[in-house]
Amino acid sequence: MGYYFSRILTLSFEDAVTKVTEELQKEGFGILTEIDVKATLKKKLDVDFRKYQILGACNPPFAHDALLKEPMVGIMLPCNVVVQETAEGKTEVAAVDPVASMQAIENPTLGELAKKIQAKLKKVIDSLVDG
Repeated sequence: MGYYFSRILTLSFEDAVTKVTEELQKEGFGILTEIDVKATLKKKLDVDFRKYQILGACNPPFAHDALLKEPMVGIMLPCNVVVQETAEGKTEVAAVDPVASMQAIENPTLGELAKKIQAKLKKVIDSLVDG
């Protein structure tokens, strides 16, 4: 089983970040964190890296439900979405597969919740189109 799902776009990196953020909001997700990996690596290691941003997406009702079912599930939160430049000059948007990540936790009550979150994240990725 893969641990993420993704889509390659011809949108600019910046437009892809905007578009995925809008689509996440439509599915009830807010962005808790934004990590600019390129800027961080430049600052900390003085290395050049491609445009690469990690968005920490959270759907509060689902997060609350997961925390009630498994108090330490916060270690796996939020749901990360990556936007990155590809070598071909395109942009890839990828989201974690919560079903795959929840398999690491021995709590069967998280399975159905993970499937609901997975469906929402897949809908976000599938909605991303060029133009």
